Amino acid sequence: MRKLAAALGLAVRFVIAVVVAGFTTIGVILKSGRPGRPPPPVALLRVGFAPMSEEGAALLGCMVSLTPGTTTIDVDLARHELLVHALDASDPEALLASIRRDFEPGLVTLFGEPRR
Repeated sequence: MRKLAAALGLAVRFVIAVVVAGFTTIGVILKSGRPGRPPPPVALLRVGFAPMSEEGAALLGCMVSLTPGTTTIDVDLARHELLVHALDASDPEALLASIRRDFEPGLVTLFGEPRR
């Protein structure tokens, strides 16, 4: 029952994150298209994640890539890190925190590995 609740909660948080990021990305595109307005900073960011199975890490990478404005470039299982390309890196800490807050808890419940 706990895993079912985690899966449903993860699905809901993912849909919300996609919708919010979609509107945010539209805003970034519209703002940066105005004359004299510089585009937001773009960055490659390392996102640490909790220990989880390969399947969980791959799903995390996919969820990040499916969220508008971000793309997973690499999943490093040894370091528990994603390399993420961010379209708008004006607040990288908030972006990293949202990935950890929205996706990681459910994935750890579903695919977490005990610490060794």
